[in-house]
Parts: sequence; structure tokens; C-alpha cells
Amino acid sequence: MLTPSVKLPLYSKRIIVTAPRNYAVRLSQQLIQQGALPLLMPTIETCLLENFAELDAALAKIDAFDWIVFTSRNGIDAFFQRLEYLGLDPWLLKNCCFSAIGKDAEQLAAFGVKVDLIPQQPSPEGIIAELAKIPDIREKTILVPVPEVVGVPEPDIIPNFVASLEKLGMSVTRVPTYMTRRLDKCFYEVELRLIRQGNIDVIAFSSTAEVAGFLQMVSSKEDYEQCAIACFGPYTATNAKKLGLNVSIVAKDYSSFAGFAEAIASFFLVKSGNALSKHDSRF
Repeated sequence: MLTPSVKLPLYSKRIIVTAPRNYAVRLSQQLIQQGALPLLMPTIETCLLENFAELDAALAKIDAFDWIVFTSRNGIDAFFQRLEYLGLDPWLLKNCCFSAIGKDAEQLAAFGVKVDLIPQQPSPEGIIAELAKIPDIREKTILVPVPEVVGVPEPDIIPNFVASLEKLGMSVTRVPTYMTRRLDKCFYEVELRLIRQGNIDVIAFSSTAEVAGFLQMVSSKEDYEQCAIACFGPYTATNAKKLGLNVSIVAKDYSSFAGFAEAIASFFLVKSGNALSKHDSRF
């Protein structure tokens, strides 16, 4: 159905999207469907490793792992890209159990892999909760492909995940599979000026690393205090608050970017409804 943009909940709203390019495009599509005007401002980028030694060593003994658990789509793509580059037969994975989060499971299935565990709660904590239900999980070997983080502090989500796996009694191998690094603020003179001038309605963060990267681009809270801060789920929101942001929007459905866009839309629908109520009360 062709809907006039003026009737959409995010009509005329300018939203800064800080996610890496491959994620930013997907989120922007969802925001546009709600009527928004997204501006792409990736504060971090994801790319190939500069040194594959650890990953290659893990892949050389890949058939020794009972479980391979992915916490991101980037990890899935980089893992299978390297597997193909090394000429390793995917048949080596036949004895491994696989887990991925939310829509990432579809990406894993696209590589011809049977996904054994998709947590009901789409988060690393959800994976832990499901693994804990498996009677013989103790002492199982597990490979966790993770990002190598450069230029910003590593978010605590992966270290906490690894620690929780170890508490289950699993033998954990954490291996860098791709790189996450901060981008330079010199790319974004226009966007940062719009933020400072109060011409941006929302800054949307889908990860803690994006928040950390953004904070290295601004001088103080005054630069962005007029913007609503939106976070893709409670984990990013919690860390954003720890880093000093006043979070106004948190997606309850964080299994896909559609849920994130809907959360931002709902925020403005409620806001406009409250404004109308105050207006009506004057008469």
C-alpha cells in the first residue's frame, strides 16, 4: 500500500544511524518505512582481520568442537568466508552443534548449516539460559567467534558471555574472527554540526561499541542533549547509561531491526498523543 509520508509515525524525523554500513542499511530501510529520514553516520566499521593466525588455528581443528556459537551476523559471514578461503570442507562441521541469535539464524542456515539452538531471548544471555538446560553440557568444547575491537574499549558483553559459558563447565575457545574499529570523526563534519544545532531528532545505537565511538566524536553532552537516544535492546541501553547517555527509547523486540524502528515510532506516537492531550485540556 502506498501511504502518504505525512501519515507515517516518523514523518520528517531525522534519525542518525550509528551502526556499521552493512547493518545501517537494514535499519535505515525499516526507519524509512515508518516515514523517517535516516542519516548514516557509522561510528564503527566491521572488516576483515589483519592477522588470521588465531582463527586459522581454530579452523584447523574445527572438528574437535562440540559447539560453535555466534553472537553476530558479522561473525557468521567472516567465519564461513575464511573457511572457504582455506579450502576447508564444510563437511568437517557435521559433528558440531550451532547456535545463533534471532534473525542471524537465517544467515547461518543460508550457509547450509542446521541451527540447533535459537534462544527465545535474542541475546548471549538467552544462549546461556538454553545451554544450561542441556543435561550433558558440562565439559563440552565450544568455539565462540568474536570481534577484535580496535580504537574503543571492548564492551563487556563478550567477556561476560565467555565467563558464563565457563561457569556452565564448558571448555571455551574465544577466537577473533573479524575486526570492529572506530571511525574518525573527520568524516562527519556535516552530521555532527546538525546534531549540535538541534536538527536531529534521534540518535540510534545498536551496540555499545557504537556508543563508545560516538562519544569520542563529540566534545560534551551539550553537543547532543537535544536528541532522543534510542538503543537496540536493554543490553545496549544499560551500557549506554553507564557511559553517561540519557536513554529515552529501548526496543523491547530486539530480534530484528523492524522491532527497533517500531520502538522509535511508538515513542513519537506517545509523545504526540501526550501533546494533544495537553492541548485539549486547555479547552
